Amino acid sequence: MGIEVVVEGLTMSFGKQNIWQDVSLTLPAGEVSVMLGPSGTGKTVFLKSLIGLLKPQQGRVLINGVDMVSSPERDIYETRKLFGLMFQDGALFGSMSLFDNIAFPLREHTRKRESEIRRIVMERIELVGLLGAEDKLPGEISGGMRKRAGLARALVLDPQIVLCDEPDSGLDPVRTAYLSQLLIDLNARIDATMLIVTHNLDIAATVPDNMGMFFRRRLVTFGPREVLLTSDEPVVIQFLAGRREGPIGMSEEKDAALLAAEAAGPAAHPSAPRVIVPQLEPSPGLPPRAAVTRRRERVLGMLDQLPPAARAAIRDTYAHHAAAPTLTLPAPGSGS
Repeated sequence: MGIEVVVEGLTMSFGKQNIWQDVSLTLPAGEVSVMLGPSGTGKTVFLKSLIGLLKPQQGRVLINGVDMVSSPERDIYETRKLFGLMFQDGALFGSMSLFDNIAFPLREHTRKRESEIRRIVMERIELVGLLGAEDKLPGEISGGMRKRAGLARALVLDPQIVLCDEPDSGLDPVRTAYLSQLLIDLNARIDATMLIVTHNLDIAATVPDNMGMFFRRRLVTFGPREVLLTSDEPVVIQFLAGRREGPIGMSEEKDAALLAAEAAGPAAHPSAPRVIVPQLEPSPGLPPRAAVTRRRERVLGMLDQLPPAARAAIRDTYAHHAAAPTLTLPAPGSGS
């Protein structure tokens, strides 16, 4: 099973530029989480902070009792082995075959024999649907195949935490849909804690158990997917709808005068009803995701702490779930 990642009061600056401040959240063990946000809000920086590659000025990242910010370097190095990191561009070595690219972490960090390395690599190649392409160079395959090769490499050390940095970038909608299903299938197979940074609204709507969003140097929200998908925060509404009207500008956030002018003008888009599409399920033949049961118990336990719209959406989700008859849902009027 995956490992819980606890982030407490994390603040990151580069010189005088504050990237984000006082970020606190918990990635639940074995669940899939997505982090959204406009370009330039520090989502990739956040991933690198979790794994200890960048050092925030304040706060802690706790994994199995190790603080990835301030623990001794040897403890951070050992804990880093729990991670698999899928880079935005695949980060493959152009002169190596896909097989050798995927085998690289095993050869670098273990003393396994080549026969064992071959068995592991071919298992991961099959897992991501690349059988038959193992001898090709990265330049000889499509961008989507390079993404999957990068994911296979991230998995060869059996990580308990998988970080994916914009896995959809450069992919067309069909390949993105395949990738979304692959990520869900992967979670069903290995039950790892997963965090995906993306701009893609289709991935955000169908893949995660939990969602968060960065904007204006802060974490706007993080929690069960229903909280963000029903949020009344203007920046969340604008981002999920892909509209020009709202706090997000072309290069940065809009100033108060521009926001006031937009608010005074005619509404360009009527508010559409919020529809939460069902979360993807594992492909036929795969086991059910163990995270689903854990998440249901966790979310129902915190139901009274959530906004009314999120509570209603969660009740609706589980009312239509196959396991709903075994659940005792709080009454619609309970809680704050």
